[in-house]
Amino acid sequence: MSGTAYRSGAERSYPLPHAGPDARLTESLVTSVAAVLVGYGYPRLGSSADRAALESALVTFLYNPQENHA
Repeated sequence: MSGTAYRSGAERSYPLPHAGPDARLTESLVTSVAAVLVGYGYPRLGSSADRAALESALVTFLYNPQENHA
């Protein structure tokens, strides 16, 4: 990961506390992230399943719902 290794003890900004729906996580945000990926040479989203997977990945990064159930 190009010089951004996780440092033990470093303060993290993510995942965010998650108390319910977040109005910032919109279809437009997912579309914008997809466009940035395409700009870096990744393929365009090919189906609604790709879009759902990208949204799920964003939710996991932003809120890490798996940790909330531990």
